Amino acid sequence: MINSRATLFLLAFPIGLMGTVQGLFALLSLVVFHDHQEVAFFEPASAMLVVAMLLLMSSRNTKTPKVGFRDALLFATLTWVICGVLGGVPIILTTGVSFTDGVFESISALTTTGATILSGLDDMPKSFLMYRQFLQWLGGLGVVIFVVAVLPMLNVGGMKLLKAETPGPFKDDKLSPRIANTAHYLWLVYLSLTLLCMVCYYLAGMNVYDAVAHSFTTVSTGGFSTHDASMGYFNSHLILAVANLFMLLGAISFAVHFRVGSARNPLLYWENEETRTFVILVMILSLVIAMSLLETGHYQNPLLALSDATFHLISFMTSTGFAAASFTEWPMAVAMLLIIAGYLGGCAGSTAGGNKIVRNILSLKLIMLEMRRLIHPNGVFMVKYQGKSVEPTILSATVAFMALVALSSLVFTMALMMTGLDVWSAFTAVAACLNVLGPAFGKLGSNFQPVSDVGIWLLSAAMILGRLEYFTVLALLMPAFWRR
Repeated sequence: MINSRATLFLLAFPIGLMGTVQGLFALLSLVVFHDHQEVAFFEPASAMLVVAMLLLMSSRNTKTPKVGFRDALLFATLTWVICGVLGGVPIILTTGVSFTDGVFESISALTTTGATILSGLDDMPKSFLMYRQFLQWLGGLGVVIFVVAVLPMLNVGGMKLLKAETPGPFKDDKLSPRIANTAHYLWLVYLSLTLLCMVCYYLAGMNVYDAVAHSFTTVSTGGFSTHDASMGYFNSHLILAVANLFMLLGAISFAVHFRVGSARNPLLYWENEETRTFVILVMILSLVIAMSLLETGHYQNPLLALSDATFHLISFMTSTGFAAASFTEWPMAVAMLLIIAGYLGGCAGSTAGGNKIVRNILSLKLIMLEMRRLIHPNGVFMVKYQGKSVEPTILSATVAFMALVALSSLVFTMALMMTGLDVWSAFTAVAACLNVLGPAFGKLGSNFQPVSDVGIWLLSAAMILGRLEYFTVLALLMPAFWRR
C-alpha cells in the first residue's frame, strides 16, 4: 500500500532543494555575474520554497513516516519528474523556449544526458549557463542520494530509497552499516573528484569560469558545455586528456574510489573485475576507431587520430557526450561503434549511463555457461563474478534488464519514426536518451531542435526511464503496484 503522506513529506526536500539552488543562482546573477537574470531565478525559487515549507508544516505534528519499497519507487520517479519540471522554469524564463523544450533541457541536465535544444550558448548569460552546468552536477550522483545524505531521520527507509536510485544489479554494496553514512561517503568522493578536476582544467589552460563549469559536467559524466563547440572550443589536446581522465574516474564505481582511497592502494582498481574490463574495453575500442579513421583518410596524423578517437570513445562510453571534432562526419561504422559503446556504458555505482559493464560481463558469462552446458550436458556450472558465485535472482534480473533495453530501444525508435524522423536519427536519439548519453546523429547531429513536441516528450520519458534503469519506473505501471 502506498503511504501518500510519506511520499508528500519526502517530496518537500527535492522541491526545497531546487528552490534553494535557484535562489543561490539569483544571488550569483546579482552579485557575481551582473547579468540581470536574478528575477528569472528568484521568482520560481520563492514559490518552490513556499511549497516545500507547506509540505513540511503539514507533517509537523505527526511522526516521521516510514518509507516502504513502493513509496521509495514512487518517490524516486516523482523526484526526477518534479525536479525536471521545476528546473526548467528558469530555462524557459531566460531563453524564451516553450514549456516542452524547457522541461526537456532540464531533464536532460538532471539525468546527465546532455542532449540539448539550445544553440548560441556562447552569447547566453553566464549565470544561466552555470546553472545549466550545476544541474548536471546535482543530478550526477542523484537527488535522491542527496536527500538520504542530508536526512539522517530517514535511516528506517534510507536503504529503500538508495536501492530505488542506485544504478547497477548489486544494490546491497554498502560502505557503512548506516545508509546515511554511505551516502555521505559517496558525496565526499564526488566533491573531491570535482575539485581536483576543476584545478586540473585550470592548469591545462581553461579560465576559472570554464574550469568550474566543465568540472561539474565532466565528473557527473553529463556533457553540457558553456560553448556550442563543446570541448572543441578550447582546441587543446591537453584539456582533452584531462577530460579523458575525469570522465573515466566519473564512470568508475564511487564505492571502488572510496575503498582505494581508504586503503591507499591504487591496485584495487585493477583487482576489481568490472573496472579492469572497463579500462581494457576503452583501450581496445579507442585503437579500433583510430585505425578506422586513419584507414578511411579522415586523419593523416596517427597521434591526432588516436587522441580524438580516445576522447570521443570515452565520451560516448561514459555517457558524457562531450565533442571535440566533427564526429558526425566520421564513417558510419565508427558512428555505430560509438553508439554501441554508449550501450555498454560505465561501471555500476558511478555517474555513467548505459547497461553497465557488470551486466555485460554477466551476460557474456551466461552465454558461455549455456555453451558449456551444450558440450557437457551432465556438468554442473555456475556464473562467478569477483571469484564468487552470482545469485540466480541477480542473473535473472540481468537478463530481464537486457531484454528491456532492447524492447525499449525498439518501441521508442518506432514511436519517434512516427513523428517524422528517419530511422537513423530516431535510433541514435533514443540511444542517446535511454543511455543518458546526449549526442545523436543524422538530422540531430547538432542539437535536438528538429524533433517535434511529441518526440521531445517521448525522449524526456526515455531519459527518466534510462536514468532510473527501467524497473523503478515500469513498476509504477503495474496494477499490482497500486493494490493493497
